[in-house]
Amino acid sequence: MSDLSTRPYLIRAIYEWCEDSHLTPYLAVRVDEFTEVPPAFVKDGEIVLNLSAEAVRNLELGNEYITCSGRFGGAPFDIIVPVGAVIGIFAKETGQGLVFQPGEHPSPPAEGGDESKPKPHRPQLKIVK
Repeated sequence: MSDLSTRPYLIRAIYEWCEDSHLTPYLAVRVDEFTEVPPAFVKDGEIVLNLSAEAVRNLELGNEYITCSGRFGGAPFDIIVPVGAVIGIFAKETGQGLVFQPGEHPSPPAEGGDESKPKPHRPQLKIVK
């Protein structure tokens, strides 16, 4: 039996369905110490993010993290969401999508100190002359 979660695969499937259907994919997220989102937009410990190609750049729907760059109130912000913090993904226009059960997939455990917040590797480009 595999320990691999189905959650990231389901998130990617609903995201692709939204894109193919010309709908706006929205991601509902439970904000915790592992989640990097603009704090000013968090309400009651949750945030809803527009993941459409027009709203975000460099979107990566990974097995452990969802990462992208977006603008909030005109200011750029890099988003890092552990897959375990995702409450659901749905189409803005229809409300169709998936909602995950609480506690179904916990956030990564803290490993102590200031380094307790794991960060995914983000590729960096350099100009070589």
